[in-house]
Amino acid sequence: MSVQLGMPQLPEGGAPDSGPQPLPAARLAGVPARPADAPAGLADRYGRRATDMRLSLTDKCNLRCTYCMPAEGLEWLAKQAVMTGEEIVRIVGIGVNLLGVRELRLTGGEPLVRADLADIIGALRQAHPELPISMTTNGVGLDRKAAALKAAGLTRINVSLDSLHEETFTKLTRRPFLDRVLAGVDAAWAAGLGPVKLNAVLMRGINDAESPSLLAWALERGYELRFIEQMPLDADHGWTRRNMITAAEIRELLSKEFVLSPDPRARDGAPAERFEVRRRTAGSTDPDAAAGSDGPVLGTVGIIASVTEPFCSDCRRTRITAEGKIMSCLFSREEFDLLGLLRQGASDEQLAERWQDAMWLKPKAHGMDHVGLDAPDFVQPDRSMSAIGG
Repeated sequence: MSVQLGMPQLPEGGAPDSGPQPLPAARLAGVPARPADAPAGLADRYGRRATDMRLSLTDKCNLRCTYCMPAEGLEWLAKQAVMTGEEIVRIVGIGVNLLGVRELRLTGGEPLVRADLADIIGALRQAHPELPISMTTNGVGLDRKAAALKAAGLTRINVSLDSLHEETFTKLTRRPFLDRVLAGVDAAWAAGLGPVKLNAVLMRGINDAESPSLLAWALERGYELRFIEQMPLDADHGWTRRNMITAAEIRELLSKEFVLSPDPRARDGAPAERFEVRRRTAGSTDPDAAAGSDGPVLGTVGIIASVTEPFCSDCRRTRITAEGKIMSCLFSREEFDLLGLLRQGASDEQLAERWQDAMWLKPKAHGMDHVGLDAPDFVQPDRSMSAIGG
């Protein structure tokens, strides 16, 4: 399947370059360049290697979630600044064929707002028949597109769902679209985009008390729910540590109705710590009373604790923003341009080298060379989550 989306923008001046231009090396002050004997692939200075690629298709979104965007929205990128379908396919190909990428997650903004989404997925599937291709979406409009996305080659899907109550959902997203999201979740399941994973961000005093009922609802339908600690990636920069619901608090909330025990499967670089879920015995108040019991496992739940229980030491992700910038870390304040070099005529090998240089500079954790979102030297990135691509 071919992707027809028009010509990419030329460098300023309007005329194509005469040929590939010298590529300035990616640099950060005080950090040595990637050595000639560095490991292959997207390796960094801390012994990690990125094999999981997160690629944003757009910065646009049709919701205004309070933990991500301001009520009035953001200023969107100009159309010519965003990667075309052909450019996306080429960049993914470089990652897979030259740099050891083994998984692809399409993100946004909201991927479903791209009219050419199915064409992009189809072209990626044709180029990489065995590549797992997943997508994170808010689910609005998914009911109309799930079957086509599956047919195009999408492997599975993650849907954001913070509440099952219309009033709470509208308060969090600033849009009355809960029924549309639930229809999208059901359509994804019916289309075979499983396992269907649900992402929920708990906000203190708003939807935190709903967590047990949300988990029960997901387990009954065979969906995999993942609770995510709110991260300092909101456009309003209003995040505070004391207002977020921690992983420990999430486990405590769920323990009122369920018993959680560690999932025996290896985490293997996944951001979510998984737990097997059993129903709590009536009258039991000990959080560990039923752990290891013979009660049936109802399913699993995941908790992504980027703030209080970080997993940075085993991070395997590399990110490309909608305008083709490399972000080695979700909290990076440095970005490296890949799309600009591509449009200047750089070869795949040159682009791969730039990507490797950028990932070599990946910080140890949280955009710094030490762990701690509550550290005094932590600086929140200028971009919100929607502008980065989760």
